[in-house]
Amino acid sequence: MLQIAYKQFLGNSPSWFKLSILAFLVLAFPLKLLVGTTVLGWMFIAMFILTLAMALKCYPLQSGGLLGLGILALGLTTPETLWHEIESNLGVILLLVFMVSFIYFMKPLLIFVFAKLIMKIKQKWLLSFMFSFMAAFLSAFLDALTVTAVLITVFVALYGVYEKVHSTMGTDYNKDGSFDRPTMGGDTLEDFRKFIRSLVMHGAVGTALGGVTTMVGEPQNLLIAAKLDWNFVEFAMAMAHVTGPAVIAGFITCIVLELTGILGYGAKLDPRVRSILQGYIDEEDAKRTQIEVYSLWVQGICGLLLIFGLAFHVMEVGLIGLSLLVLLTALTGTTEEHQIGKAFEESLPFVSLLVIFFVVVGMIHDLHLFSPVINWVLQLPIEQQPRAFFLANGILSAISDNVFVATVYINEVKAAFDAGTITREHYESLAIAINTGTNLPSVATPNGQAAFLFLLTSALAPLIRLGYGRMVIMALPYTIVLTIVGYLYQ
Repeated sequence: MLQIAYKQFLGNSPSWFKLSILAFLVLAFPLKLLVGTTVLGWMFIAMFILTLAMALKCYPLQSGGLLGLGILALGLTTPETLWHEIESNLGVILLLVFMVSFIYFMKPLLIFVFAKLIMKIKQKWLLSFMFSFMAAFLSAFLDALTVTAVLITVFVALYGVYEKVHSTMGTDYNKDGSFDRPTMGGDTLEDFRKFIRSLVMHGAVGTALGGVTTMVGEPQNLLIAAKLDWNFVEFAMAMAHVTGPAVIAGFITCIVLELTGILGYGAKLDPRVRSILQGYIDEEDAKRTQIEVYSLWVQGICGLLLIFGLAFHVMEVGLIGLSLLVLLTALTGTTEEHQIGKAFEESLPFVSLLVIFFVVVGMIHDLHLFSPVINWVLQLPIEQQPRAFFLANGILSAISDNVFVATVYINEVKAAFDAGTITREHYESLAIAINTGTNLPSVATPNGQAAFLFLLTSALAPLIRLGYGRMVIMALPYTIVLTIVGYLYQ
């Protein structure tokens, strides 16, 4: 029975990973007595990062969830703290549940638009720039998670088109005469994966470039704006001297990466793949019925309503998603429960993982793991503090979560301002450093931004072999450039 239990433990994940999780959980209580809660807390963070790195082998919900249960069992955080984190991030949770599900019903229009874009633009560097620019522009007014959900939906659909068409072109036979499930072979498939990987990474980084510029771009931006009583224009103008050069540098980096073809970039769309996709598009255009045309128009109108609703923040993002989901399905005749249920399959596993992530965030808060860094920065000379805050926020955001880090830092700085320790001008400069620090260097890892974590754990990642390590490597040039530019312009 023990052997069966071990084999079932975390499914098909590698043995060394199973043993690592199991050994750490068994030794956690003795380690608490030996090294103390602070060191053990950092060990839990390291193990949680390991579970994210193994996302392609084992979805992090199980391995990370076991670590979360261990954190609660050892008293490193409390259920009350966890519930507080959930309440504080309810808007993000509802965004994932309803907005991502709404995007599912926008799939036909998204495939139509983006497929046309990919077919029309032949130069890869220009296509990559367009994806990065569009992601940045949309993220400045929408939410990065929403834009990432769009990218995931489009590329999963395009990959499915190629696989479906190519699978009808022949079967791979083995030497013994048996045959495997029809597949796309070798180099062509890998080149197609590289092509999608590069585009989706440019788009993902683009969400960070746009998200840093406005108060609605990222959840922590709203918090920072509220603390300083900035409106939309005031926030954008205050950040512009840093975000402007950073966005330009990010776009230049995108083009340079494509032209040089380093670190997994530069892959072009194979002519055979292009012909398959073009043939599919032409076939779909030819057989499109009036009902389907009507559906595309409804989706387009709902897309405009989405942009309007989010830009003017008519209600919470998740509620906008739910409202448009109801409107779109009602107007297109999608009224069966099982049809609607499919839309939630992509988001709910990630919502569950996000709650587990809040356990780790709660532990960081209760054990004050970041307090030494905050205290050290506040003791530096005033003229050095903005750049030090930028770097500290960037490093800590890459380790944990940028929303949490920004919340901790802005609260500490607000307390210092209220106590009369710092001036209003210095308060604003530190707020700018906190915002840019939590948004720019945090692209280094999937931990830093929820949009990156969502991409890592999405249905697209295993299709294109986009694992934790590969994401870190592909994001490295952006991390270096954005960190240097953000640091210099503080």
